[in-house]
Amino acid sequence: MNILRNFIHFFNIFCMAFTLILSTLYIWQMFVSYFRIRENNKRKIAIDYERYTDSDNTLPVSLLIPAHNEQENIVDNIKSLMKMDYPEFELVVVNDGSTDNTHEKIITAFGLREIEHAVKVSIPTKEIRGIYYNAKYPNLLYVDKENGGKSDALNAGINVSFYPLFACLDADSRLETDAILKLSMEFLKDTQTVVAGGLVRVANGSVIENGEWKSFRIPETIVERFQIVEYFRAFLSGRVSWGPTNSLLIVSGAFGLFNKSVVIECGGYKNNTIGEDMEIIIRIHEYLKKKKAKYNIQFREDAVCWTQGPSSLKDLRSQRRRWQIGLFDSLLSHKKMILNPRYSFVGMLSMPYYWIFELLGAPIEVLGYFIIPISLFVGELSLKFFFFYLTIATCLGIILSIGGLILEQKTDKGCMTPKQCLHLTIYAFLENFGYRQLITLFRVEGMLKYRKLKTTWGKIKRKEFNK
Repeated sequence: MNILRNFIHFFNIFCMAFTLILSTLYIWQMFVSYFRIRENNKRKIAIDYERYTDSDNTLPVSLLIPAHNEQENIVDNIKSLMKMDYPEFELVVVNDGSTDNTHEKIITAFGLREIEHAVKVSIPTKEIRGIYYNAKYPNLLYVDKENGGKSDALNAGINVSFYPLFACLDADSRLETDAILKLSMEFLKDTQTVVAGGLVRVANGSVIENGEWKSFRIPETIVERFQIVEYFRAFLSGRVSWGPTNSLLIVSGAFGLFNKSVVIECGGYKNNTIGEDMEIIIRIHEYLKKKKAKYNIQFREDAVCWTQGPSSLKDLRSQRRRWQIGLFDSLLSHKKMILNPRYSFVGMLSMPYYWIFELLGAPIEVLGYFIIPISLFVGELSLKFFFFYLTIATCLGIILSIGGLILEQKTDKGCMTPKQCLHLTIYAFLENFGYRQLITLFRVEGMLKYRKLKTTWGKIKRKEFNK
């Protein structure tokens, strides 16, 4: 009994310290992001992006769209990307062995015909069954291949693509017309830039006409509204803050721009993982640090991509399990980098942070769900102190969520009205009472099912935008 009491006593102290340190780090990230966003806004005033939309000085870009069973949105997405304000680009759509009508819909919508097309195989992939083209759409190339997973589809797209920069996009995403331009400018301003990521926003509820985002609306379901608050907190606070130390570990698979030659040198996307977006960024860090090369990985909060978030708890569970599995696999694959000074801030700062707080934080929190009630029962924790601790933790969670909404209003791409922002503040409060705990349980479930699910594409139910 004494052993149990000692363990409970130690765990309670550990949880308090863990929560305090994590909250301090989150608040620090929020303030760093606030000042960085404010500084970026001042710099952008002097830059007229519109004059570059037809400039010969921009770098040509290949847009890679891996698709697996995306019949609901793939045609509209291709049409919307064709309207992008960018001087020179190509669309490379890769059908990764879809079993629905994705292939037929693309072929029919654009009148494509199979062609002979030489492919330089820089990265090995599953067999390409055919490449299709229509002279009426000169910047569209469609690749039909055997199923090999998202990473394999991206690698095939890299092999087929022609230009020095490529963007990886999700098949259900919608880019704002100037998004690629703003990311590509990072490569022009700084030739050491190898990756630039953009802001991903939840499109659920918003007005999308002819494949283009028009206006923001708060979605109907509570699950979707919670995700909007989450995304602002994660992107505008979490990712912006890693910029000063050049130690960002993830660029969303829904929207990122890459130097193709660097990705090929690194061996392309890893196939036996579902966390390819994080794994490739860590591998780029590792590869370039070993070479002692100077490089930068940038994040632009004003380059916006709209994506569909899960609209049901079932799909949300599937998504968050995949995310945690991807995180676990990426960190495990590169564990030698943790606390290794050879990798500077990446090894000494961001890798330990992701291991301790983003990965292990979930099981620690779930363990607390069981230990704290036991502590109350055996008298190791007073009811008064328990409510004090709960109040502090909840208030910090609310502050961080509201901070994400404030940061959204501070960006020059802020799209919410003050009324909408105030409305979502309610969900910044409510998410601390059930939703956040549920997400934590999904994450732990993902870790427990790591070996079983680590190589599956994963699928959430899609619906046509505004339908």
